[in-house]
Amino acid sequence: MIKSFLFGICFLYFGISSFAQCAMCRAALAGESNKVKAEAVNDGIVYLMVIPYLLVGGIGYYIYRMRKKKL
Repeated sequence: MIKSFLFGICFLYFGISSFAQCAMCRAALAGESNKVKAEAVNDGIVYLMVIPYLLVGGIGYYIYRMRKKKL
């Protein structure tokens, strides 16, 4: 029950933060003429946000496997 609740919360926050921009980026890319550039900036932000989570998750999985082997 608690795992599904935490997964739901994380899933909700991931969806919200995936379209985030800093204030300066938003102001520089505002307008209809910069639509392609704005999408590229959003994709770059998501890419930079995902890499640390993958690294921490990979390290956590490695530690989990090490502890499981010891038991």
